[in-house]
This record gives sequence, structure tokens and C-alpha cells, in this order.
Amino acid sequence: MPIFSAPDGTALAVHLSGPGAAPPVVCLPGGPMRAGAYLGDLGGLTTRRRLAVLDLRGTGGSEEPADPATYRCDRQVEDVEALRKHLGLERFDLLGHSAGASLAVRYAARYPRRLNRLALIAPSPRAVGFDVPPGQRRRIMARRAGAPWFAAAAAAYESIVAKKATSADWAAFAPLYYGRWDAAARQHQAGEAGQRNGAAARIYNSAGAHQPETTRAALGAVTAGVLVLAGELDWIATPAVADRFAALFPDGRAVVLPGAAHYPWLDDAPAFGSAVGGFLA
Repeated sequence: MPIFSAPDGTALAVHLSGPGAAPPVVCLPGGPMRAGAYLGDLGGLTTRRRLAVLDLRGTGGSEEPADPATYRCDRQVEDVEALRKHLGLERFDLLGHSAGASLAVRYAARYPRRLNRLALIAPSPRAVGFDVPPGQRRRIMARRAGAPWFAAAAAAYESIVAKKATSADWAAFAPLYYGRWDAAARQHQAGEAGQRNGAAARIYNSAGAHQPETTRAALGAVTAGVLVLAGELDWIATPAVADRFAALFPDGRAVVLPGAAHYPWLDDAPAFGSAVGGFLA
């Protein structure tokens, strides 16, 4: 687990895996502020490409910063740039998942010429200011209505919208993050509590973290090929969000995986590997 220094001196950890000595794909975890361990091998992507998974400051093997304000998404862009320099890469491939895609987008807006390819996996729409109305989310969720857990999850969502959610509500809602609520999904979800820095997560998207209009305009200068991958059942990064996201880039395209939700590499590893591995090949 190599350690390198952020510009402010915070020690950051990066996990390298996969074959050969080829330049790695830099991977940014979501959560927000969840250690990169939850990405696993990204559905077997490590058989196709070498990966460099960054533990964002204050998560996993990375040190907590002296200034908690640096947990804010835009303040971490220079951590990604420091990792590029640490790896000795002039240009590189970048992958971000969920809230980590917000950081990837902010990096792309600031350093558009450093990227070869950009893969945004189930990207949070916050960084570019795309609103997903609750009604649209409910329609996507309603496709799971036959599941035995659905009634409790739907009720929990109403508490979440009303900003009255309890820990029990979030637990009931958890199956909607996954295309299949099976043993693998339950195990993956159970790992979140020990991997996520809750205090940092509250700062990550705080006031000033995102400048949607400025970011959207800046993404027009990104010449790298861009893949925006969404799960058909994802209520966060909906297929409609993926289409709008891809349209922000000169060379962007959206791919929707049937039956997948917010963790598509768990829901359909072969389809995920084909789409993302093929794009990054």
C-alpha cells in the first residue's frame, strides 16, 4: 500500500492491484468518504487493467487532515493531482464512482488535458447540478414493488424525503441500492459502517463544494473519451442523468446496464467488465 503526500502534507494511501506494469486506472471511491475497499476488484476489472484505488483523506489507510475543511470535494482535487505526480503519469485514465465521480468531474474541469479516458460509474449529479425529482425516483423504485422488502423501503424513502429518517429507515432502504438483495449485497452493505467517515461525509458536499454552472461549462474542454455508466434501477444516477451527463462532454457516451442499480459491478460483473473494461482497453 504505497503512501504519498498531499499538498498540505496529509499522508494518503493508494492500493495497487491488477496485472503488469502498465499505467494504472486511478479509481476514486464514493460514499461519500468511504474507503476504497468497497470497490473490491470492480467486478473483475483487475483482470483487464491495473487499478490504483485512492483512499480519500481520513478514510481507509489515509491520514486524517489537520484541517477538516479539506474534506470538501473541491478541496480534494489537488489530492488527485498529487497522486498523478506520484505515479509519474503525464496523462492517465480516471474512474469515479457515485460521490467519487463528483471529485473526478471537478478534477476533469480543472485539469482537462491530463486525462486519456474518464469513466463515471453511477455518478452523483451534485457536481453538475442535475436535479432528480422525487417523483422520478419513486417511479424507478416502483419497479421493485414485488420484492418482500419493498413496502418497508418505500416507507423509509418518504421519511428520507421529509428529512426525518432514522437509522432504521436507512437500513430498510438499503436494498434499493442493489439490483439483487442477495447475500453478496447484504455483505457489501454491512461493510459500510466500518469504511465510511461520517464526519467527513457531512463536509464533502457542504456549501461551496460545487459550482455546477462553472463545472458544466468547463467540461466542454475535456477532450478525453468519457463513459457514463448507470444502472437501470439506480434511483441516484438514473439513466436520464447518465444521458445528460454524457452530453456535457465532446466525446461522451452513456451506457445503461439492465437490472443493475448503484453498484453495477456487483449486480452484473460480466456486463460491467465488458462495458468499462472495453472502454478502458
